Amino acid sequence: MRINIGCGQTPTPGWRNFDNSLSLKLARIPSLPGLLLKIRFLEQTQYDFIQFARSNQIEYGDATRALPLADNSVEVLYSSHMLEHLDQTEVFLFLEESKRVLMSGGILRLAVPDIKKQVDQYLLTGDADQFIEGALMCIPRPRTIAQRLKTLAVGTRHHQWMYDGRSMCHLLSSHGFKNAKVVQPGETSIKNPGPLDLYERLQESVYVETENS
Repeated sequence: MRINIGCGQTPTPGWRNFDNSLSLKLARIPSLPGLLLKIRFLEQTQYDFIQFARSNQIEYGDATRALPLADNSVEVLYSSHMLEHLDQTEVFLFLEESKRVLMSGGILRLAVPDIKKQVDQYLLTGDADQFIEGALMCIPRPRTIAQRLKTLAVGTRHHQWMYDGRSMCHLLSSHGFKNAKVVQPGETSIKNPGPLDLYERLQESVYVETENS
């Protein structure tokens, strides 16, 4: 089994694809998303994602709690631009759950925004506003009651932490994974990666692979 965690709108064909968006829970109730769109609790983009998730068989799964998968059942676990949305406690839980479902020697491949690329760009341009905006770590305060209710229900989608290749490798090694390494775009130790996008969000990403012990 090969799985994509936090796939959003880029599921991997032929794999099991999971996301923890509230939209996936709403997608289970046929008429509710349309009603929530009419009362403006949902934005059009969220409604569109519900329709996309239905047609692409994206499953609900929260990897900081428990995925609906057996122990040692997964050969490859891939996640792109999800880890940075977790706080440090959630990262620990995600890695523990990854170790549980991965078979011994199974591969974990992660793609995250590379803070080093963002810092290098800032040093080149001196544009502090662009740097802060790109880091996505500043969370707008909800102003209206509707915005506050939405934040309570959905949470925030901003970044909780940022990484570079070195810090990612250290994180994975400290959680008991082995042979953590930065891999170049298009490079992988996954046998027959098939439709997996090895260049996903190329311009802003660093890619790291490691093995379950």
